[in-house]
Amino acid sequence: MATTHAPRPMSAEEKKVIFASSLGTVFEWYDFYLYGSLAAIIAKQFFSGLDEGSAFIFALLAFAAGFIVRPFGALFFGRLGDMIGRKYTFLVTILIMGLSTFVVGLLPTYASIGVAAPVILIVLRLLQGLALGGEYGGAATYVAEHAPMGKRGAYTAWIQTTATLGLFLSLMVILGTRTALGEETFADWGWRVPFLVSILLLGISVYIRLSMN
Repeated sequence: MATTHAPRPMSAEEKKVIFASSLGTVFEWYDFYLYGSLAAIIAKQFFSGLDEGSAFIFALLAFAAGFIVRPFGALFFGRLGDMIGRKYTFLVTILIMGLSTFVVGLLPTYASIGVAAPVILIVLRLLQGLALGGEYGGAATYVAEHAPMGKRGAYTAWIQTTATLGLFLSLMVILGTRTALGEETFADWGWRVPFLVSILLLGISVYIRLSMN
């Protein structure tokens, strides 16, 4: 008669792996979605040399640029992770994403530096896309490498929740900032605050990632 074994509970190390991988990816999605959520304001700040409709289209194209380069980030950082370890590639991707987002919050507008503003913005979006491509695939791989046999699907499923959580986090920070500052102030300069907050999330992410094996 065959015997069945009750599934063992998740170990402390496995919980740490899932938490560290998921939390860092949540923060990266937060950074990524800020731009999309604030595209209308960004269009006015960085593409004001165009008419309103064209400015918004170009702002969305800059948002799309981050998605276009994601596969290249996955290929590059995936290979890099195989060579030097996931922990170090995680640190690189989180630093690229966090610093790029922070710089967006400091970036002068089109009215200040002209066409250089949207050019720099697009470069930052490309860096964000590369970082997220490497982060998302790397996090799933890292969790899968630490998951016991028969539970890889269940463990890596946690990574799939990070995009939604990152979106919710970005919307909450935007809503809180908009409510605190008021609509006019938020449209003027308050939109920068959610981008600048990313430096705090970056610090938390780096601390957590440094504790990974």
